[in-house]
Amino acid sequence: MRIFLKRFRPYIEAYYYHFFIAFLATLLTAGCTAWGTYLVKPVLDDIFIKKDTSMLVFLPFLVVLAYFGKSFGMYVQMYFMNYIGLDIIRKIRDRMLEHLLKMEIDFFNKMRSGELISRITNDIGLIRASVSNFLAEFVRESLTVIGLVCVVVYQSPKLAVVGLIIMPLAIYPLASIIKKIKKISRLNQEKNSDITAKLSEIFNNVEIIKASNGEKIEQKIFTEENHKFFKLGLKATLIGQLSSPLMEFLGSIAIALVIYLGGAEVIAGKMSAGAFFSFITALFMLYTPFKRLVNIASSFQEAFVAADRIFEILDREPKIKDGEASLCAPIERISFKDVCLKYDDTRALNKVNVEFFKNQIVALVGKSGSGKSSLVNLILRLYEPNSGEIFINDVSIQSYRQESIRDNIAIVTQRIFIFNDSICANVAYGGKYDREKVIQSLKKAQAWDFVSELPNGIDTILDEFGANLSGGQRQRIAIARAIYKDPEVLILDEATSALDAKTEEDFKDTIDCIAKNKIIILIAHRPSTIELAHRIYRFENGEIIDEVKR
Repeated sequence: MRIFLKRFRPYIEAYYYHFFIAFLATLLTAGCTAWGTYLVKPVLDDIFIKKDTSMLVFLPFLVVLAYFGKSFGMYVQMYFMNYIGLDIIRKIRDRMLEHLLKMEIDFFNKMRSGELISRITNDIGLIRASVSNFLAEFVRESLTVIGLVCVVVYQSPKLAVVGLIIMPLAIYPLASIIKKIKKISRLNQEKNSDITAKLSEIFNNVEIIKASNGEKIEQKIFTEENHKFFKLGLKATLIGQLSSPLMEFLGSIAIALVIYLGGAEVIAGKMSAGAFFSFITALFMLYTPFKRLVNIASSFQEAFVAADRIFEILDREPKIKDGEASLCAPIERISFKDVCLKYDDTRALNKVNVEFFKNQIVALVGKSGSGKSSLVNLILRLYEPNSGEIFINDVSIQSYRQESIRDNIAIVTQRIFIFNDSICANVAYGGKYDREKVIQSLKKAQAWDFVSELPNGIDTILDEFGANLSGGQRQRIAIARAIYKDPEVLILDEATSALDAKTEEDFKDTIDCIAKNKIIILIAHRPSTIELAHRIYRFENGEIIDEVKR
């Protein structure tokens, strides 16, 4: 609990005013609960035994007032605690996504997208429950226990010793149960992440699954994972629910002893019937908040595990560090000096030396996996070289802020990224919105012909992944996005692979038109695309084996 509160203290500190109101409401709830049990004594003694008619009129009003105060306090407390919980979770979600977006690409390659989604949604949701509900209930029930203990001790200190002895006796078995619940909670949340990751994989690859008749395979794998999740949930329930029957059983022993001893006191005339029933009512009611405290302690274990998983991400520093300088000057030259890159144990680039100059089109050719895409990923600082240096205008690329580098570079790859938004928003993505500029970019990308025929033109909403477009149309939208950016460096990684011959030929004219004052890097296999280049570098096994100047 101490570590949990320490982690969330920066968030909690902003809500002292709300916590203060919630605390006052909790005091009102606990006080009215204790007062309600105390009123049992005058009700029995003054109304039913002494037959006091004035108290018959007055005491029912006090009972209603006590329960109104309790209900009002609970309502106010729950409202403010839920407000705090929801707002804290909103801030943590915002912070977590912001932090995740700072991570290097290698991090996302190694982490399943479903795992990350689970941590942002499910794990943070568990934190919300702890902050909004468990924390509030913990304070309320603790104060209620204190108030009821005061009533119990006030009515009969001797019987209180018997009635309350059960609580310390229950601590050891309850601590053992809570420890086991925390272990199961971790396994449960990890398995939930596995299920989320599997669903994400299925939905992202549904086309190949259906084309390959893989529905039964995926259903079988998911069913197995889901069954494991079910078994863990059942185990958590089996162990977690032991606390209530344990408290019921131990409590019944204490109650039985109190009835015997208290009954003897009443018969002997040493205690009034009203005092005894006030005592026994408070004692009965005392076990309910105590059981809730135990259940809250068990439920908190899920929140503790969730907090560990959340801060495992938030405490991780990006491996690619930002520089201090902004890349403002035009990019005249990009230089690679003995650059090496490895993905774990796989060598991608080995001592690469290459230069790119303004007003020059450079083609990178070679088999798949030869290192071409790895090289352009280093220019974008999506990865960090293991050794060697990269310079922009004779300044180390590591000296620049990543954002300023990417502001000056546009890339189109074979893997087209289309957002579930309008064509206009997709083309202008990442830049300032200008409708006329969007239209001009679509024309240069040879996309205006089909876009202008759509019912809503550039305001047409595209499906997720651009499912309502053909492959060539998606590629042209991506090319238009790169042109719209008007970058210093334009990288086309097999960007014309889905275009027909005529559209590709027209686009080659576009490249000629926009090449002025730019560095253009082409990754291509088609001779028709390569022929645009002023210089050609041939890659093999991460090395440049040939250079052709034209």
